[in-house]
Amino acid sequence: MRALLFLLLAICAGGAFAGAHDDANTLLVMLRAPAVHDTPEAGYVGDYRNAPGHQARARIARKLAAANGLTVRSDWAMPALGVDCYVLQARDAQAAAGAVEALARDPRVESVQPMQQFEVLGDPLAPAQPAQKLWKLDEVHRHATGRGITVAVIDSGVAASHADLRGQVAQSRDFVIDDAKREVPETHGTEVAGLIAARADNDMGIAGVAPGARLLALRACWQSDRSGRARCNSFTLAKALQFAIEQRAQVINLSLGGPRDVLLARLIDVATARGANIVAAVDPRARDGGFPASMAGVIAVAGEPDRALPMRTFLAPADALPTTTLDGGWGLVNGTSFAAAQVSGLIALLRDAAPKLRGPAVRDALAGTAALGSVPARPLPIDACAAFARAGPGCACGCRLADAQETPRH
Repeated sequence: MRALLFLLLAICAGGAFAGAHDDANTLLVMLRAPAVHDTPEAGYVGDYRNAPGHQARARIARKLAAANGLTVRSDWAMPALGVDCYVLQARDAQAAAGAVEALARDPRVESVQPMQQFEVLGDPLAPAQPAQKLWKLDEVHRHATGRGITVAVIDSGVAASHADLRGQVAQSRDFVIDDAKREVPETHGTEVAGLIAARADNDMGIAGVAPGARLLALRACWQSDRSGRARCNSFTLAKALQFAIEQRAQVINLSLGGPRDVLLARLIDVATARGANIVAAVDPRARDGGFPASMAGVIAVAGEPDRALPMRTFLAPADALPTTTLDGGWGLVNGTSFAAAQVSGLIALLRDAAPKLRGPAVRDALAGTAALGSVPARPLPIDACAAFARAGPGCACGCRLADAQETPRH
């Protein structure tokens, strides 16, 4: 009976995030927490309820909620920021906005913000594997496959049991309902995962850009209809980012977009400061490319070459891309979500070939001579062969290209 009650409470607590109307009435409150020795073995999140001072902070959160007419819905440790994050619910959007202002003045509160919504980018369509030819992956894979590189796919659920993804997912976690270690197969996440790391040389389907990489399938978005559209919010994405940081993912794929979010920006800054590469899809509907693509330090990926953007942006194939599908087969997709996924795979290859390469050096390898000048207004097409030469391991493909004869840089 206790187990059943716990399950029902978890479903209620997490499932509430699936409604846009709920998020409009919700805010996130950060309370300072003591620093934790940050190693994968620390098990901070797994033993969060017994972490130092958790009960005291929980009491503060309940007092803050009661004083402002709010209800505590959930909470999560964010040791990367030295805070615990509490989700508080107001009776309506107006009350939530008022509570944000009041709590921002409370000295017990480290920071506070409204809950915001995000969407995965790109639409299912149909055929070919353009990157295979464009980036000469058959040649590249003789030198690097992404082996030893962990790529965090923060998206909707991934069908890890798909024949072309079997064995490619190191961990599956569900941050929408709770912190369950389980596979929740959904459309968009499965398509993104296939483009990054589908198995190679198994006589079926496709080969991912980095078939040797291992994936963290972090479900922070939930599928909202049969088309594969999915939504996320500040809290679910923050939990997934915190987990990716703890697991030391070298590449974090964010094929999604939404409004600028302070909590997520802080976590992204921590991840990049620790050497991870964050890859984000440009939102074609947003004038500045959307968030998080417009953030400094994020590798922004577009699918169209003719759109001026205020930050350095990279161009990758985005139309008629074959990938893994939720039904266990393969199909065609298009959109910047999938362009970004391929660049995440390419970065995994570069980091496999040049293990010391990280952070801004990866962007410079992708950009080449353009990195030395002002930020270009239009997306830069990626020359994968030249990027490998610039990364340091030497020529991996297209070795007669003039660009690939540049002096290797570290």
